[in-house]
Amino acid sequence: MAAARRSVLKRRTDMGDEVISVRVAPLDPMAHVGHQVDPDRRRGRGAVSNPAPRYEPTHREDEDDGWGGLEALAPFTTEVAVEKPRTIITRNDSPDISFDRSINPYRGCEHGCVYCFARPTHAYMGLSPGLDFESKLFAKPDAAVLLEKELSAAGYTPRTIAIGTNTDPYQPIEKRYRIMRQLLEVLERFNHPVGIVTKSALVTRDIDILSRMAARGLAKVAVSVTTLDAKLARTMEPRAATPERRIETIRALADAGIPTTVMVAPVMPAVNDAEIERILERAHEAGAREAGYVMLRLPLEVRDLVRDWLMANYPDKARHVLSLVKSTRGGKDYDSTWGQRMVGSGPYAWMIGRRFEMACERIGLNKRRTRLKTDLFARPKSDKGQLSLF
Repeated sequence: MAAARRSVLKRRTDMGDEVISVRVAPLDPMAHVGHQVDPDRRRGRGAVSNPAPRYEPTHREDEDDGWGGLEALAPFTTEVAVEKPRTIITRNDSPDISFDRSINPYRGCEHGCVYCFARPTHAYMGLSPGLDFESKLFAKPDAAVLLEKELSAAGYTPRTIAIGTNTDPYQPIEKRYRIMRQLLEVLERFNHPVGIVTKSALVTRDIDILSRMAARGLAKVAVSVTTLDAKLARTMEPRAATPERRIETIRALADAGIPTTVMVAPVMPAVNDAEIERILERAHEAGAREAGYVMLRLPLEVRDLVRDWLMANYPDKARHVLSLVKSTRGGKDYDSTWGQRMVGSGPYAWMIGRRFEMACERIGLNKRRTRLKTDLFARPKSDKGQLSLF
């Protein structure tokens, strides 16, 4: 007998979920699963569930039909689709961040960090912010061509481009697609400043380009170190570099003359908050000279994903963690107010901020801030022997 499932189709209404139909169907290995997913199917992944996208009018929950059908579902495997955007530079006017433009070579992130604030963006693709976000990825192979076109446009004014703000540009699939390296090659030709955020050791592959740019004041890198506990890192961000590899990555970047920042992000109350000082010490010893932190953010679906993760991995203190999170957001799960969304408010958030500042002062971090140059920007001369129309 073929494995089967009972598929319950529900419609979202103001009164809750309304059951539309129930049917028994053969198992679809790539089917969405509404609630927590069997550990064997999500091995090596961060989220423990795959909730339906919030913009979809209906969602399906698969229930075992009594014959053990759900046990036959295949594990989540990484799939990569090609995305062809018309532009690659994203603009923003947020007053509480230091850049007004960014590039994301990929959509979704295989690192699987359960806390990632970018997870809800997968709903725009009709996909789940849960396991889909870290297993159904999108690559933008035309990114470098688009970037060159946009930098060459008449009237373009250079300012630092941030890369790694929504998904990690050095996630595992970058080894195959090399989109990030192509972007750096374009930025180097134009003498355009770039700031990178990553938690991957793969960034060291591009030290040759980054060191040349840094020597001209055009590049800096921030490495995110969430914890020094390898077991916690494996659970919280399963496919990112290990904590020790990140420390060694900071060392390699700094030794190459690339200004390097350590990001303690996010600070998750009662989970990794006790490590702040130790992370800063190890990063400074490795060569980081600047540091920053971000309090845990729980926008939209991230709230439920983190709650599920806590219940699966730390059930004894899940309530305590979530209570502390709310204390930093005015009693809510999240507060998106400019100036507060990154650091929070209230006594606990104040304590974290003061600990961070005092540790940086004692260790010697943030004595100077690296400001990248924009006055070297120049459009390369065309080698096609043809005058530009612009």
